[in-house]
Amino acid sequence: MLDPAVNCISPREDDLESKNDEKKKEGEHLDPEFFSCLLQPSSPDSDPKYIGIRRLLLYRKAQAGVLRRKDWRCNGKGYVAYRNYLNRLRNGDSLQTPSRPSTPGQSGRWVPSPSPLSPNFEADSWSTSRDVRSSTRALSHRTSFSSNASDIEYPRKKGELAYSFVGMHCIFDQCKTMVTVIKFGYMSSDLLAYGASDASLTVCSVSKQPSILHKLTGHTKDVTDFDFSANNQYIASSSLDKTVRVWDILKGLCMRVIYGVSSQLCIRFHPVNNNFLSVGNGNKEIMVFNFSTGRAIHKLKFDSEVTAMDHDHTGQLIFCGDSQGCVYTVSMNSHTGAISRRHRTKSKHKSPVTTVQYRIFSLLAGGPVLLTLNRDGSLSFFSVTLEVQGYLTLRCALKLAPRLHNIRASFCPLLSLEKGEYIVAGSEDTNVYFYDLTKPRHTCVNKLQGHSYPVIGIAWNHGENLLASSDFGGTVIVWNRAKTN
Repeated sequence: MLDPAVNCISPREDDLESKNDEKKKEGEHLDPEFFSCLLQPSSPDSDPKYIGIRRLLLYRKAQAGVLRRKDWRCNGKGYVAYRNYLNRLRNGDSLQTPSRPSTPGQSGRWVPSPSPLSPNFEADSWSTSRDVRSSTRALSHRTSFSSNASDIEYPRKKGELAYSFVGMHCIFDQCKTMVTVIKFGYMSSDLLAYGASDASLTVCSVSKQPSILHKLTGHTKDVTDFDFSANNQYIASSSLDKTVRVWDILKGLCMRVIYGVSSQLCIRFHPVNNNFLSVGNGNKEIMVFNFSTGRAIHKLKFDSEVTAMDHDHTGQLIFCGDSQGCVYTVSMNSHTGAISRRHRTKSKHKSPVTTVQYRIFSLLAGGPVLLTLNRDGSLSFFSVTLEVQGYLTLRCALKLAPRLHNIRASFCPLLSLEKGEYIVAGSEDTNVYFYDLTKPRHTCVNKLQGHSYPVIGIAWNHGENLLASSDFGGTVIVWNRAKTN
């Protein structure tokens, strides 16, 4: 008599055999040629060995992805169940609301700011201790708009207007090298200029009939920055060739050359007294020049190269960033041009600051604000306390995709006090992205596609109906914004 334990097959062994049979049947029905021909079609002049190897690799890749999704488990649930859980409806969402396309690497992660000083930033002050204490008390009653959020982007509610454009107004593609900086004229809606890495500075008109007015040549290396005078009659430009040049726009001629000992990285006219010209350079200093004579009036040393700067509306403060990610507040005398350091905000991200932009009012802060962007993709939004000599308080921060180039960002026009605070920035993936700082769960609200190279420069005109963007390949696109009620 036979032993039942020997002849009987256990249920577990039976299940294993059935699974193996199913896999064999699946393998019989799967034809590698069927998938590989779809993924890698062959041409008459193609190499048969190369096509064969590539087809095999593509077949294995497609099959491996399917098997991984089948075998993946999280808390006992499979891939499909977890995906459906992430895509479930939230409160306030309807079934008719279309899902927004995600932007890999561009979704924002907000940094919490429970106190006036964020853990990512440390503030130093050259003011008295009474000023610092009074600034802390003044800022303590303000609301912090930062919050924690995941990188998952959620659908926008129906009826909520995004930042929209109707198309391209014009394109300038005469330049064949990277356009490093682009700006509209001061209080102008149709005067546009851009500097390039071929040492040229181009002045254009973007009226109903766009045209190039002048191509200013004289620099021998990349144009790093430039600024318009208050009457749009002059342009002051800085360059890696260690010079600052002043141009007459109407004549298209260079009026004056100011020689330095290091690369000139950023430049600004004084907003009140246009006879002062502030220049940040690679010698770790800001130089103040007399516009009429070209002589240096004052200089101030810093800890690293000054890479970006901007004035406040009164002309009494200069905000600048350096190559180590620090942001400084500098006071300036509008009569004598004397400058002195007031505050320093240190960042744990040791990455060069590519953008420093001041705005006189913001909905989020209820007052003046400052926008900074680092090359590693760290975008910071500060409130500015003018009563305490420009003391900065971090309100929120976004972590964007890291940049290889000096890509810039800008505030967007205030559409209304109810629609949010928008930021526009270039990117390495050839798109122009728009972010709403009031929406931590869906920060990216729109993107413009049209460039073929990384987008470097961004600028709005005074009428706020045109947006200009420049790219690494030398193309400048002027976008026409949709009219809003």
